[in-house]
Amino acid sequence: MKKDTGRVRDQLSQRLLALYHMVDENTRFCDVGCDHGYLSIALVQDGICPKALAMDLRPGPLQRAKMHIESVGLEEKIETRLSDGIAKLKEDEADTVLISGMGGGVIYHILADEEEKAKSIKSLILAPQSQLVLVREYLRDAGYELVSEDMVLEDGKYYPMMKVSYKGKEAKESWELLGGEEVQEAAMMFGPCLLRQKHPVLKQYLLYRKRVVTSIKEQLPETVSSERREEVEKELHLLELAMSMWEGK
Repeated sequence: MKKDTGRVRDQLSQRLLALYHMVDENTRFCDVGCDHGYLSIALVQDGICPKALAMDLRPGPLQRAKMHIESVGLEEKIETRLSDGIAKLKEDEADTVLISGMGGGVIYHILADEEEKAKSIKSLILAPQSQLVLVREYLRDAGYELVSEDMVLEDGKYYPMMKVSYKGKEAKESWELLGGEEVQEAAMMFGPCLLRQKHPVLKQYLLYRKRVVTSIKEQLPETVSSERREEVEKELHLLELAMSMWEGK
């Protein structure tokens, strides 16, 4: 097979490039749900990681990743492995594990089902596509420190991502913002670090989501349950609170 000498980093999407920048140098990298394997290739090509492990639950994407890895001549440095979550990850095999491209419920179960193994990993980079409150609350309560967060807007979709490290009870402070219970709820919904750093993409997301939820509220039928109406009004209130926090009011 003819080797492709092009730099894969130049072909990464905005989402993958943001994840690329969250990986620490000189760490053994594992990509859970690796899809095409481009992120592992870019990290090894650029010397960020000496070796990588690309894992996926599905044989098709894993075979595709293997072909891409072989096409750039990195099969000695990047291994592919069929795995459901981190089930097939061996002890002390990776320093940084990325879990992305799946819903928050799936990520929650991956971490909760392999709790001790997950906590032993130096850094977890997570990019849940839904149920962010579930993931953030689990991480906070399980003793993970929130190291950093980022968010990108690509092709009309918002992609939040976070980096965490297990520290124990003292890690809870990293998730908290100054304020009462509602401030903490907003932090769990929209991201403590994103709010602290006044992330520009978060502001775009808050404005977008406020338009969506306002429209939903206006179209609620008279027969809708009080629980559903309260749920919509609660989200709208937290959106307004988060916007106020972002603006420093």
